[in-house]
Order: sequence, then C-alpha cells, then structure tokens
Amino acid sequence: MYLATTGRRDAPPAPSRGRRRVPGTVLALGAVSLVTDISSEMVTAVLPLYLVVGLGLSPLQFGLLDGLSTGATALVRILGGATSDRGGRHKQVGGLGYALSACSRLGLLLAGGSAGGIAAAITADRLGKGVRTAPRDALITLHSPPEELGRAFGTHRAMDTTGALLGPLAAFALLWATAEAYEAVFAVSFCVGLFGVLLWVLFVPGRGGPKPQGRPTVPERSDAPGRSVVPGRSAVPGPRPAAEAAPRARGGVFTVLRSPAYRRILLCAALLGATTVGDAFLYLLLQQRLELDATWFPFLPLGAAGVYLLLAVPAGRLADRVGRRRPFLYGHGALLLAYGLLLAPVTDVLLLGGVLVLIGTFYAATDGVLMALTGPFLAEGRQAGGLALVQTAQALARLGAAVAFGAVWTASGPRAALVAAVLALAAALCCAGRLLPTSGPPAASPPPAESTPPAAGPRPAEPTPLRED
Repeated sequence: MYLATTGRRDAPPAPSRGRRRVPGTVLALGAVSLVTDISSEMVTAVLPLYLVVGLGLSPLQFGLLDGLSTGATALVRILGGATSDRGGRHKQVGGLGYALSACSRLGLLLAGGSAGGIAAAITADRLGKGVRTAPRDALITLHSPPEELGRAFGTHRAMDTTGALLGPLAAFALLWATAEAYEAVFAVSFCVGLFGVLLWVLFVPGRGGPKPQGRPTVPERSDAPGRSVVPGRSAVPGPRPAAEAAPRARGGVFTVLRSPAYRRILLCAALLGATTVGDAFLYLLLQQRLELDATWFPFLPLGAAGVYLLLAVPAGRLADRVGRRRPFLYGHGALLLAYGLLLAPVTDVLLLGGVLVLIGTFYAATDGVLMALTGPFLAEGRQAGGLALVQTAQALARLGAAVAFGAVWTASGPRAALVAAVLALAAALCCAGRLLPTSGPPAASPPPAESTPPAAGPRPAEPTPLRED
C-alpha cells in the first residue's frame, strides 16, 4: 500500500510547486566552470593570432593543430566517463581533467616557439576538457532532483557561458596593457585555472549526498524515466543520494545501448550533429554578407554567447515544465532559421541581430537540455559513461559536418553549401521528431488492497504520477 504523506504531524510537508533553490553542488560546479572558462577562453581568443601572426604558422598548420586537439577530446571523453563510473570516482576523474587543462597553460609558456611543444600543450588542454566533461555532468545529474534537471543544467551552462564571455575580454585587456605580450596572457590564464582546480577540490562533493532521515518511502511504480517512484526513494522530490540509489549497473560502458530509448537519443544527437554547421562558418558567412571589418569579427561569438547566457536558465525551466524533447527540437529549429536568414535578402541590422540571437537560442535550448533528456534513461552507475557516449557521438558528427560543409563551400561556393545544410537539417529534424522518446512506460496500477480493513480516519493521499519527456 502507499504510505500517506498527509494527515500526519510527523510527515514532511508536501512538495511545493513554487521555485526551489538550485542545489549547492550545481552552483559549485557552475563556479568551477565559470573560472575555468575564463582561463580557457583567454587562451582560445588569442591563440590564432599568436600562432599565425606571432609565430608565423600557416593556416594549414593551424588547422592540423586544431583538428588534432578536437579528435583527442572526442577519444578520451568516453574513457573519462567510463573510468569515473567505476566506484563513483566522478570527483577524482573530473579534478584530473581540470588540473590537466590548467597545467597546459604553463606548457604554452614553456614551449616558446616550438611547434611540437605548442601542439602538446593544446592537446593536453583538450584532453583535460574531454576527461572532465562527463564526470561533471554526471555529478549534476546525481545531485539534482530528476524533475528539475533542465533547470540545473541551464544554471550550470549560464555560469559556464559567463566565463566564456569574460575570458576574451580579459585577454584583450591584458594584451592592450602589456603591449601584446602573449606570455602575460598565458601566465594569468594558468593562475586562474589553478584557482578553478582549488574550487573543485574544496567545494565539489563526491558522488552522492548524505541520506535524508525520516522520509517516507513508496513502492515501485513504472512511471516515466526520471519521475518514477522506486523502493526506498523519498516521496518528496529531491536529489538522489548514494545510499538510496538503485543497484549499480554491471558490464562495460556500452551496456547503456541496451535501452531502446537511449539508443534513439544517441541516434538523434548524432543525426542532428551531422547537420550542424560549425559556428566559425556561420560567423564567416555573416562577415561576408555584412562586409564587416576584421577587427569586429572576434566580437560576433560574444553576441551569441550573451544570448545563450540570458536564455540558458529559462530554457531549462521550460524543458522541465513541458518536457525536454520539444525544446531540444525547437532549438535546432532556431538553427535552421539562422541558416535561412543567411540566405534571405534582409537588412544588415536584421541579419546581424537575427543570426546572433538564433545561434544563442540554439545553444540555450539544446546543450544542457540534451543532457537533462538523456540522464533519466541511464542506469545507476552509468551516468557519466552514458552521457559521454552521447557527447562523443554529437562531437564527431559535428566534426564531419564541418568537413563536409567546407568541402562543398570550396567546390561550389558558400551559398550552395548553405542550401545543402538547410535541406539536411530540415530532413534530420523530421527524423528526430519521430525518433526521440516522448515519455516512459505508462504508470502501473497500484496493487490491490489486502484483506485487512483500512484503519479509520481520513483517506490517505496517493502520489500523483508525473509525466516526463
């Protein structure tokens, strides 16, 4: 029978429909990401100028370095996720990734003009990013109420984007103050990165939180993923403590593919990623259409990042309210509109503002929302590995899309490449709309009451099953 949570003085209060505070772990992870992104984007903003203008590398050499680092990120992401799932070592593996990225800034200082040393430092930075991403997102999933995962990821991504906005501004301010001394940027970036590692060590907890005392439990019901009520789990929504977790999954990281719903999410992430043109191409197209001076080109990503910052949390809350499937699809619809706007004969002001707003909307409605959509379908002990698989499939698909778009641009011109991207993304959206899971299995009927007559008193309230996309 279901235990009532009403009509008893010692029962906890019913969960409020009002807004609850974001879990402290999510805020701690957001602070670490904010500081780390300041450090990372300080280097990212000046690195092309340093390598091409300062050291005289050719565009081909720079492209090879960037491709090498991107490939390294994709390869270690699954390894980092699988390793952190073994024994719940999310904090240890994630901390290693943050420390590796911080030390890579020191590597840039020590490399001098050596191409090999610079390549090793860039690769170490991307390896650190690949190692830390899945454990960090798994900690957000483990320490957040399942029904508020969208808001939790949105809050984290907003703080992360704040760092991405501040990093380039700090880098260009340092270059101006030091007469273009790139070494000063690398040194400050190294110190800021170490501060991020210190925040991780001091304020980010381990895999699970303490077990709450005195909360009533309810028997198992087969509601939708992320909203189900399981044995030993509190009737009041809240983070999933380690002591109350379901039995840990066994087998390798690829055992998550046994879930049909997870396989569909993975397929859709790869399919949509394969039709997502890289930001750099969109900014280049925008610069060509508007004939912007090269001085203003670095500020285009800041405009899109500002929109992302404003919309990340509202998009996460909307995903929690209406289901995560629809915002994810609508976000790709915004990207499709951005493609179309670049093809349309519109005014310069509308083109500039519209494209930047649509790119920012795309990331706000898809980045954290995809993780929130995937998390509830993963078994206990497979969160980091499962999220890493989705992230890797999406990243590799986007890398292939960038290569294909560049090839079509080279062969037939930018307009033909953009038309092909519009058609491909429209087809991918139609397929994803049919493939993405909409909800979990229907709720099972409660078990029949036993022959013992119920005690006199007010009729106990039954928990209401919640729907989750």
